[in-house]
Amino acid sequence: MKSKIHEFRWKNRNQMSKNSFLSLALTLFVALSFAQSDKRLKGIEKQFNAVLETSKAVGFAMAIVEGDQVIYAKGFGYADYENKTPVDANTLFAIGSSTKAFTSALLGILREDDKLSLDDSPLDYVPGLKFYNDDMNNNIIIKDLMRHSTGLPRHDGAWYFFPSHNKDTLVARMQYQEPFTGIRQQWYYNNFGFLLQGVITEKITGKSWEENIENRFFKPLGMNRSKTMIDGMKNGTNTAKGYRLDEDRNIKKMDYYDIAGMSPAGSINSSVNDMSKWLMLWINNGKYGEEQIIPEAYIKEAMSSQMVVAAGFPTEELPGVQYANYGYGWFLHSYKGHYMVEHGGNIDGFSASVALYPTDNLGIVVLANQNGSAVPRLIRNIAADYMLKVEKTEWAKKHKEDVEKALKAQEEAEETNETSNVKGTKPSHILLDYTGSYEHKGYGKFDVVVENDTLYAELDGNRQYLHHYHYDTFELIDVNDGKIDESQIGSAIKVTFSTNVAGDIDDLKASIEPMTDAIAFKRTPNTIDVDAKTLEQYVGLYDLMGTEVKAYIKDENVLYVFVPGQPEYELIPTAEHKFNFKVLEGFKIEFLETDGKIDQVKFIQPNGTFVAKKKEE
Repeated sequence: MKSKIHEFRWKNRNQMSKNSFLSLALTLFVALSFAQSDKRLKGIEKQFNAVLETSKAVGFAMAIVEGDQVIYAKGFGYADYENKTPVDANTLFAIGSSTKAFTSALLGILREDDKLSLDDSPLDYVPGLKFYNDDMNNNIIIKDLMRHSTGLPRHDGAWYFFPSHNKDTLVARMQYQEPFTGIRQQWYYNNFGFLLQGVITEKITGKSWEENIENRFFKPLGMNRSKTMIDGMKNGTNTAKGYRLDEDRNIKKMDYYDIAGMSPAGSINSSVNDMSKWLMLWINNGKYGEEQIIPEAYIKEAMSSQMVVAAGFPTEELPGVQYANYGYGWFLHSYKGHYMVEHGGNIDGFSASVALYPTDNLGIVVLANQNGSAVPRLIRNIAADYMLKVEKTEWAKKHKEDVEKALKAQEEAEETNETSNVKGTKPSHILLDYTGSYEHKGYGKFDVVVENDTLYAELDGNRQYLHHYHYDTFELIDVNDGKIDESQIGSAIKVTFSTNVAGDIDDLKASIEPMTDAIAFKRTPNTIDVDAKTLEQYVGLYDLMGTEVKAYIKDENVLYVFVPGQPEYELIPTAEHKFNFKVLEGFKIEFLETDGKIDQVKFIQPNGTFVAKKKEE
């Protein structure tokens, strides 16, 4: 890349002395200032500041690229609201799913190197990989991962609520994640497909996805501030903090979210100055300076329609915003008659938009530290209106009107909303009966515990209060610094406990994937440690309606029962005198004592309860 600054430096190299550094620095500053005072952008900052005000965003940074020139790059508002630290063009933000184009581009490079074909099966590259059924195993190709056409819904709860730093662990969950439609029948966004792309690159190259991104893109592009892991934000300098608006539209700080092993789907942290180089790479057909970093053929393919996202006509309000398709890691639209390639990003406290207008040699990146924010879209559209010389939409005004309408509708809904919970009901069991570990192999495992007559769900050291809603349905309420967030009561995620035929709590169902039935987490009761001496009191022969049942210890400290004509059954202690059968669901026994001595055993099973009397020795 040859910028005006670059040309100036080399044309005047022979005239410069060691003492002219200050003069050069001044010249560079003037050149940059000139570049950022492009006449086409006259008055644009007034629009930007209007968006900052109406959105109540803490801050954002944006840059505009034309050809191989950055013509504008600037920060607005604060990177750190509490300390009033301003945003600049080098401030690091989380770019979220704008990471996806990086991940798919690695596959484009590997294809150029004859390491794979995009029509290959992912199973050819990832040992042990399986999907939910044989149709998926036999017919999904790598392209389906890149264009969201696997038939899988998002299943985001499987990584967001159950994170893991081990990518292979996350990939193994895909075998148990149910599709909602057939392969290539419908576009549907799925982060696991991009995780799998990242793992494919790891298996082929022998290097981590993080190393591949740094070596293939960050280093050759000079994206020196960009990071692939959250540690870059936690321990870096000039980094933005994340924020959200609460229900009263007050600004609240959010903790950084560690996306961990799902990194290929959205872990990059970058600045608009760094992301400008990424935009230049795509505008210039995969070349940066004289180096072909991404194959030109892949660039064109990735920015072309590979799957229809949604059908429909332009709206009367925005007739120039047309169609919605998807390439490889890019959404495709027509914006006021101009071809637009874009991908947003959202992760706790941050929002982003990275946009290209290839036929106009234009790129725009907007990074904001506001959760689920409209700011990147609004700032991008304002900049596009100025640069494309189209009729300008008053985006800040429109957003203000939209927010006011939404708040009014919400207020009216709250006034007319009737809660669906049934008053006066109570759980079917005592709280202790709900405790245990709960697992879905496509998601993960968590524990339910009782503390001070209160039921909690615990996962990775985090705790949520299980607030009774009605019957066996509870709400998951956040616990922050030991305090229950009562504002969530009535609107939080609801979970329902189910019983088996024996009456035991069997599973917990949560509607965390809207395209499938509720996800069922299977319960395993808590066990207790019982020493061999204690187990000795249960050993003996019991008369069960004329059949002699034997209870005995083997394997040093494990109690078994044997019924003639059946296999021996290992027992798992769950409470004093109570055991579950290890391999029979819904079967359990309870030893009964009289005057301090075990004299009976109660067999509790789906077809009834039977009592056997202990024989005298």
